[in-house]
Amino acid sequence: MKNDITKIRMDFPILSEKIYGKPLVYFDNAATTQKPRIVIDTINEYYSKYNANIHRGVHFLSNFTTTATENARETIRKFINAGSHDEIIFTRGTTEAINLVAFSFGEAFISEGDEIIVSEMEHHSNIVPWQMLCERKKAVLKVIPFDDNGNLETEKLNNLISDRTKLISVTQVSNALGTINPVEDIIKTAHLKNIPVLIDGAQAAQHIKVDVQKLNCDFYVFSGHKIYGPTGIGVLYGKKELLNQMPPYQGGGEMISKVTFAKTTFNELPFKFEAGTPNYIDTIALAKAIEYIENTGLDKIEKYESELLEYATTKIKTLDWIKITGEAKHKSSVLSFVMDGIHPSDAGVLLDQMGIAIRTGTHCAEPVMQHFGITGTARASFAFYNTFEEVDKLIEGLKRVKQMFG
Repeated sequence: MKNDITKIRMDFPILSEKIYGKPLVYFDNAATTQKPRIVIDTINEYYSKYNANIHRGVHFLSNFTTTATENARETIRKFINAGSHDEIIFTRGTTEAINLVAFSFGEAFISEGDEIIVSEMEHHSNIVPWQMLCERKKAVLKVIPFDDNGNLETEKLNNLISDRTKLISVTQVSNALGTINPVEDIIKTAHLKNIPVLIDGAQAAQHIKVDVQKLNCDFYVFSGHKIYGPTGIGVLYGKKELLNQMPPYQGGGEMISKVTFAKTTFNELPFKFEAGTPNYIDTIALAKAIEYIENTGLDKIEKYESELLEYATTKIKTLDWIKITGEAKHKSSVLSFVMDGIHPSDAGVLLDQMGIAIRTGTHCAEPVMQHFGITGTARASFAFYNTFEEVDKLIEGLKRVKQMFG
């Protein structure tokens, strides 16, 4: 894939920009990825030529955009190999998708004293909605710990599961540590006790091939903006048998079948969970982003990003004043670290002056920081448009930061 990198980078206009007069080195991909020209052009084209509200119109523009939106749903269904387009629900992102399940699944299946299990390495968006549900229903939240290398201690899961466990919700890839969790094993263990599992794929779907039928997960969620698509759009996959039993998350237009003041009946899947005017243009653009990475080849992306992470890890380990946070056996494109005597935010500001964008702080994963007894990390996260030369610039930039701090 190294041979294709120049062409790939040309597809992303922002990568030609300069920051403080220096070429942009963008290593903040876990927060959001940059957008290929096809995504930007699609948004512009549909607003310029085809904009009309979908599903309810009889005129050409509405029909045209409705067809494009439902074709996008089919593109996403194929991308994660869902069994039916009815199982693909559009949301604003991973956070809303998890909140949807926490509310609707909670209303249908959770009672006082029931238990939900998450992991210690979750993003706040896969912790707080479950805490809110537990407070509302007087349920109990349990936590799978991870070891000091960032490996999830899945051998402890059986002891956490009880006859009151009603759901397990875990991240496939940690945004703070880069750990790739053995979600297949977690799902198998849970299903032996008839416990459904939600997988947070926000940091996975853009890096590794996802097959929800092979995983046999009950829910899978991911965000458009982390997979080279627009902001404000995301996907919830759910098994039909569960979605049909869950009440709507929101009420309004589109999600209804018939409304009277006496009673309202709800629409069929997937529209039951898509109240109001959908974010249809970003949905269409998300499908274009997915088509782009499929044309590039997820297998090639995964291999290249793995090589890039290994190279960066080897390089940063030559700096004896830096300690990597999270050295799990299986990792994706995240390299988090702390520096002796240098606050991550200070390093981030100085690197920015060199044109290098990284993320600093807790990464919306405060329990991870509490595990290590730290206030935050610096995080470089990679995408398939990054280069080995950019990694070298990061290493040289870190050396300069060290010199400035003496």
